[in-house]
Amino acid sequence: MNQDLSILHLVLNASLVVQAVMLLLMLVSITSWAAIFRKYFALNRVKSLNEAFEREFWSGSSLNDLFADASKSAGKGGPHGTHFASGMREFQKLRERRITDVGTLMDGARRAMRASFQREMDVIETNLSFLASVGSVSPYVGLFGTVWGIMHAFVGLAALTQVTLATVAPGIAEALVATAIGLFAAIPAVVAYNRFARDIDRIATHQETFIEEFSNILQRNVGAQPSAAH
Repeated sequence: MNQDLSILHLVLNASLVVQAVMLLLMLVSITSWAAIFRKYFALNRVKSLNEAFEREFWSGSSLNDLFADASKSAGKGGPHGTHFASGMREFQKLRERRITDVGTLMDGARRAMRASFQREMDVIETNLSFLASVGSVSPYVGLFGTVWGIMHAFVGLAALTQVTLATVAPGIAEALVATAIGLFAAIPAVVAYNRFARDIDRIATHQETFIEEFSNILQRNVGAQPSAAH
């Protein structure tokens, strides 16, 4: 009963297949944590850039001045800045073609902003599906390691004439470590996925609201020069 049942000892003495499962899960866990931290900082940056651009947008500057600044600092204004630049660019192109129909002007600007919206959302949602996969698959991979380890342990016990708790415990414990590591990889990924999914939904809603607000401003200014202040 004095056997060493520490986690390290159990991992080192597990079967090759179980060790491979543990190693895979540890690599997945490390990659998952890296993705979580990257996504956390990326979403905070998007929120900060959007808020900064909105403050400038509602400060009373003219649309032309904002467009010039947004064009110079492409990508630095966040999604809101990108949508604004896309919509304004299309709006001005249509005006240069001497198109005066309000519906045509607004449809062109909205299409440009919706395309920009989809591109930005694709970037924002990067790695989210990976976290979902880690959260759903890791427990099953760990369970596979546990089942294999228990099977391996019972095959070894079959050769013994006397089986006691002392002989059964190490093999079962080695196998259960795989499930524990699978849960260790899955739980943070699931929690992070749910948190990021909520944040991304809020960001998407905020972007759609901004697009609608900017569209209304363009429509009010469609009969005047696009440089009119809003």
